[in-house]
Amino acid sequence: MNGYEEAERALRAAAPHDLLDTLRRVLTRRYQARSVDLLMADYSLTVLQPVSVLPRTTEPLSLHNSPQGRAFGAQEPIREEQGATDGLRLHLPVTVRGDRLGVLTVALPASACPPAVQAELADIAEMLAHAVTVAERDTDLYLQARRKDRLTLAAEMQWQLLPGRACSRDEYAIGAQLEPAYAVHGDNFDWSTSAGHLALTVTNGMGEGMDAALLTNLTINALRNARRAGVSIADQAALADQAVYAQHRGDAHLSVLLLDFELATGRVRVVDAGSPRLLLLREGAVTSVDFDAQLPLGMFEETEYTAQEFDVRPGDRLVFVSDGVHAVASPAGEVYGERALTRAINATRLLPPAEMPRAVLRELTGHRGRALPDDDALVVCLDWHGRPAGDRS
Repeated sequence: MNGYEEAERALRAAAPHDLLDTLRRVLTRRYQARSVDLLMADYSLTVLQPVSVLPRTTEPLSLHNSPQGRAFGAQEPIREEQGATDGLRLHLPVTVRGDRLGVLTVALPASACPPAVQAELADIAEMLAHAVTVAERDTDLYLQARRKDRLTLAAEMQWQLLPGRACSRDEYAIGAQLEPAYAVHGDNFDWSTSAGHLALTVTNGMGEGMDAALLTNLTINALRNARRAGVSIADQAALADQAVYAQHRGDAHLSVLLLDFELATGRVRVVDAGSPRLLLLREGAVTSVDFDAQLPLGMFEETEYTAQEFDVRPGDRLVFVSDGVHAVASPAGEVYGERALTRAINATRLLPPAEMPRAVLRELTGHRGRALPDDDALVVCLDWHGRPAGDRS
């Protein structure tokens, strides 16, 4: 049994809260590890914090100017040499299907980390990401490590509703981020993939605090329930509309953009129910993609919805933003708007989708002139790769 197989077997048998200690024992025995630490990215994607069953005694590490942060951002191992006698520290991305959870740091003697061992440890870090994702169903340990501040109850509900912050497969890569991360209200995103389709929902919430969180929770779960029943996106919108109207009788509603991507062809079916904005970066040019606006969900009883279609091409980048982005005003009253968004999209075109939303939101903070927004701000970035011409099944 090699080290990877031993780590896999040990993690499968470990209690949900004991993954790190279990892995630490394996790496100490197999690779002469002197220390093993797991750091999780916080909700605002600004720091990395250690996983520990005890109160944290170490300061969080910056995602912007630390070796661990470089490993997280570059999504590749970073070797930090400690000197001839002190060995090295290896910082390894902990990522599952494109969703960046954190970094595994392993201290080793320099002689114990040739390229083959580094590659094996990188695979083990990816395996740990899968194990943490499963374990989060049964323990709060990893969720607690993600928060540098206390979440509001509304934000707790919103983060638990999300599928993740990034996802990738051969045909596409998605990244998304919400602000204010620790007090988000009603904006939301959701996705689900199958063999032939990607379903994506972007929600611009209504209201504040618990009212907004409850409304969004009702809507997203109504949409999921309809999607899992196998109905079209037009019927998904209609069924969710009925659920919201039945609960609020028109006193509360929210805007949603529903998209169904056909992975083999790039054909997209869309329902625009008072949607967030969509901008398209294609061949260096940014354009606004507009659809026939239909009523927000829950405004009236038994609203009918109609799907439209458009095509995406390999190399396209789609950027979705809520009104907490494009409608934000500067201290002088200047609205951020489409022109500033176009500049931001061009400036971040080389960043991967998992990094791009955070960069745009940082730029938005500079425009706003203060750290905390008055409204939720949501950015979703989708890069479309498409399928090779010979693989259209």
